[in-house]
Amino acid sequence: MGVSGCGKTIIGTTLADKLGWEFIESDSYHSLKDVRKMSNGIPLTDADRWPWLERLHSLLAERQTDGISVILACSALKESYRNMLCKGLWGCEYIYLKGSYDLIWERMRQREHFMKPAMLESQFNTLEEPEDSLTIHISQPVDQIIEKIISHFSLGK
Repeated sequence: MGVSGCGKTIIGTTLADKLGWEFIESDSYHSLKDVRKMSNGIPLTDADRWPWLERLHSLLAERQTDGISVILACSALKESYRNMLCKGLWGCEYIYLKGSYDLIWERMRQREHFMKPAMLESQFNTLEEPEDSLTIHISQPVDQIIEKIISHFSLGK
């Protein structure tokens, strides 16, 4: 979890590939209306986000019922969002990919995405940093981040 541009997708896909788990990109589940809003520089409201979060929770619950391990890349900026995503699920853990505004701004300028760099400020304003997650600074190389996650959660052993 973390603001747009922090590396959720690259870390998530790399970790899922390494562990043989399924990867879910939460951005793929935004409504067309919400993607248009963000593409036009309009931040989403909680009312916009709840149906999206409910869809993601349903996906996670289905995978858990089927015994499928999953990595979900999702901003999950507020504690209430994180609570919604994990409601009733076991083994749900968060990895907070933390970075400075300047570092993330620079990364966002170098990519193609519907979330434009100008929206980054709204993400930081909404962010409630989690207290109960593994926090990793994104200035490290991807392979070091992956190894820290695997080691911290004793995965793949």
